Amino acid sequence: MSRHRSSVLTTRQRWAALVVICAAELLVVLDNTVVNVALPSMGLQLRSSISGLQWIVDAYTLTFAGLLLAFGHLGDRYGRKKVMIVGLVGIAVMSVFGAVAADLGQVVAARAAMGVCAAAVFPATLALIINIFTDARERALAIAAWTAMAGFAIAIGPTAGGFLLEHFSWHSVFWINIPVAAVVVVATIAVVPESRASHVGKYDPIGIVLSLLGITVLVWAIIEAPHQGWLSTISVAAYIGGALSLVAFVWWELRTDSPVLDMNLFRIRRFSLPALAIAVAYFSMFGFLFMITQYFQGVMELSPLEFGIHSLPFAASIAVGAPVATLIAQRIGTTAVIVFGLLVMSAGMFIAGQVEVETPYMGPVLISMVLMGLGLAIVQGPATESIMSSVSLDEAGAGSAVNDTTREAGGTLGVAVLGSIVASIYTTKVGPRIDAIPDAIMEPYQKAFARETVVSVIEIVKAPTNPLFA
Repeated sequence: MSRHRSSVLTTRQRWAALVVICAAELLVVLDNTVVNVALPSMGLQLRSSISGLQWIVDAYTLTFAGLLLAFGHLGDRYGRKKVMIVGLVGIAVMSVFGAVAADLGQVVAARAAMGVCAAAVFPATLALIINIFTDARERALAIAAWTAMAGFAIAIGPTAGGFLLEHFSWHSVFWINIPVAAVVVVATIAVVPESRASHVGKYDPIGIVLSLLGITVLVWAIIEAPHQGWLSTISVAAYIGGALSLVAFVWWELRTDSPVLDMNLFRIRRFSLPALAIAVAYFSMFGFLFMITQYFQGVMELSPLEFGIHSLPFAASIAVGAPVATLIAQRIGTTAVIVFGLLVMSAGMFIAGQVEVETPYMGPVLISMVLMGLGLAIVQGPATESIMSSVSLDEAGAGSAVNDTTREAGGTLGVAVLGSIVASIYTTKVGPRIDAIPDAIMEPYQKAFARETVVSVIEIVKAPTNPLFA
């Protein structure tokens, strides 16, 4: 089917297609956020360390980020709608495996497989939008809606997850994906037009393997550094191995006739600088979300539903700010808006750093969430529009994949770096006190669990057979 079919769509058909595409995006982003609320419950039942909890999050984002380029290329070659449908079906199937998982390894494996399927969906969503909306102003508004959907997903992710956990077990965060995916698949078949590139080169398996290897090894090293030692032999070897893999990826992509990623795109300032800005913004945002989850549930002792409600200002700031920032960027320029957004996020992180145990919610906590949300919205809308405006329709899948890869790579590293720092400090300061508790009061496995994270202590205290007060 021609990639130009979208030119014959009516206005109503174009916007109906956008609604469905954004629903597919919603499902993918939900899987990146809803699980955060369930981490404490999963950690207690699965007896997981904080490193294990990070892998529940990062297993999804690692495979997702590593395979976005591959599936962006597949969408350009075989059809973006087709690839998106396959990914949606895969998410539903893998969610079943996650829901019936009996141990940590099975949950991580299911999350990793879901990340693979999500990688098929996400690049296709933005590439389809670029091909459906050919008018510059309509396209900017459509991209703004696409970026705002991320904020909406962040809003309903913790809240929906909290509601589910108030009434069901953590398995429900997997079950919820199935009906959503089914509805989106049917709607996609009905209203979304197919599109593909008119000319594609050969497949690039070497580039795909090198990029996946580099990202995976580097993030693994950062996650495990507190346990292995930041400067241990295995950690340093992983740093070097990951970096060399990424260098080899760049070298290969510059020399192969059919690269999975055209490195010449990075010579375009409207492409490369916004991509870097998105990576930095998502590094901060995902790290902030991981830490605020620990704070709300571990320090403030909020229930999952209360956590979701308390995080709504953060999400609302993204949902409102994204379309407004995109329209402003059309008037005053993308660069100024992106720089301002990064400064706003910096202010949010600084204020978050002032939060202490006694700090009230209506103060630095709320202000930091609003600033982080607004800053992210100000960055990602104009940056995404700039990236996608720099590529041709034939390269829409590749452009979308770069936008998504920088987003997910930054987010994954944010969780890994900040999570590892928190784990190192907590283990050093609290670990010896946990070890001093007699085995008659706390079982060894509970000590090992509580030694890793403050949320673990709260979950043990709330357990029906609380060992601390037995």
